Amino acid sequence: LKVLREYYGKDAEDVAHEYAKGAGANIIGLLEVVESDFSKDLAEIESVEETAASAYDKETKENADEKASKEKDVEHKLKESAYLDKESASLSDDRSAVQAELDAVLEYLSKMEGECTEVAETYEQRKGRREAEIAGLKEALSTLENETALLQKRARRHRHGLRGGA
Repeated sequence: LKVLREYYGKDAEDVAHEYAKGAGANIIGLLEVVESDFSKDLAEIESVEETAASAYDKETKENADEKASKEKDVEHKLKESAYLDKESASLSDDRSAVQAELDAVLEYLSKMEGECTEVAETYEQRKGRREAEIAGLKEALSTLENETALLQKRARRHRHGLRGGA
């Protein structure tokens, strides 16, 4: 652009270029507009590029921070998981021991309930027991009557023998 200005800006030494002087001004004006547009576009592109680079750097830093935070969270969660696994195993063992103790107590309780709890008799059971008792008493009565009769007969024989011998 500078070279063109110098070339067309010279004094009119050459008549052949006289006509081209007006056209040169137009070309220079057009080139200045194009240069201005390029400069404006270049500034805009550089600005967009700087903004994008800044956003990229910011995003990269945020991602790195988030990654570090998440790695620490994972480490913490793994430690917590190991602790909870140990607690779970310990509590499971405790539960097993308590369950065994409970089973023993329940077994003893059912044994004691069987021995200590009075069960009410049903009518049929009472009736059967009473009938058996009555039958036993009747049998005992008949046995006593038979034995008493025998004793009385023996006693009469001995008494008669004493009277008759006197």
